[in-house]
Amino acid sequence: MKLRKLSALVATTALCAPMAFAADMADEMTIVSWGGAYSNSQNKAYHEPYAEKTGVKIINDESSNEAVAKMRAMNEAGNITWDVVDVVASDAIRLCDEGLAMEIDADEMLAPAPDGTSASEDFGDLLVSDCFIPQIVYSTTFGYRTDLVGDTPPTSVCDIFDLEAYPGKRALEKRPINNMEWALICDGVAKDDVYDVLATPEGQEQALAKLDTIKDSVIWWSAGADTPQLLADGEVVMGSTYNGRLFSLIEEQDQPVAMLWDAQVFDLDGWIIPAGLSDERKARAMDYIYFATDTQRLADQAKYISYGPARASSAPLVGKHAELGIEMAPHMPTDPANATNTFLYNYEFWADYRDDIDAKFQAWLAK
Repeated sequence: MKLRKLSALVATTALCAPMAFAADMADEMTIVSWGGAYSNSQNKAYHEPYAEKTGVKIINDESSNEAVAKMRAMNEAGNITWDVVDVVASDAIRLCDEGLAMEIDADEMLAPAPDGTSASEDFGDLLVSDCFIPQIVYSTTFGYRTDLVGDTPPTSVCDIFDLEAYPGKRALEKRPINNMEWALICDGVAKDDVYDVLATPEGQEQALAKLDTIKDSVIWWSAGADTPQLLADGEVVMGSTYNGRLFSLIEEQDQPVAMLWDAQVFDLDGWIIPAGLSDERKARAMDYIYFATDTQRLADQAKYISYGPARASSAPLVGKHAELGIEMAPHMPTDPANATNTFLYNYEFWADYRDDIDAKFQAWLAK
């Protein structure tokens, strides 16, 4: 399946800051994200500079893992309490399709690149939904305890399923996404065929049967901070999580942990603005988005976490970690040395199949 792209955008109209949409803007806003090292990077790169510039009060909420369910509930109740929400691309597509997120005209509502390149061109194919403003490219991958894997550290994602060579607990996310794909790959399905297989009931059963082989050795996680903590405590020998979380664990906390980049799953994360905001709240949200997604701000986030900025114009500005002083480019999932065997996440597949497969996955977990 092809990624969904934005419909044709009008690039010839004058670029304008979103503050032009309303005379007044709300003086506080609730921004929803994921917490941990990721939210810290947003606070440093976006929230604090924006609050200093405008005087607006920013309320942080760490409920992004429940964004779809909570936004559906808010819409049904007619009480939208969030102003800007950080979501993965597949969730943005779902929320957009359901009319719960505002459509964005990138060239009208987002800043151009410093050289005048339009926002739609600068973000390019990462604009995978009419409602989604990309922020970072990240990956879900594995970390492992270097002191618990013996003399032969894991090199393949399929080592997760090898309980003989690597005994001990594993940590996997409590959802089908990524787990089902890895299971099929490690059960002999070619990477290019994974989503065709996973679209069938037989393929779904095949993935769950492979996961059955390690089910009793898995600690299931829900929050991004879980696996890093389990690794730090030595409760698991290896576990999946976001590459930025592992960067923090390895480089900032100096834990005996290493990265397993094999079959890392590339994904996008970014902003949506809930549909149904008042004019004043919508104007504030758009003013924040215009600021927080410009070229410099996206590059600034990479000073604090190893996620690649979504704008092409931001990449050359990525430098050293703000506190550690180490070059950040080699720690990005997109670095050539780390991206030799990646797996490309299919946004539209999960937007279409998520509810059905999630129900089947949760039923399997409960057995």
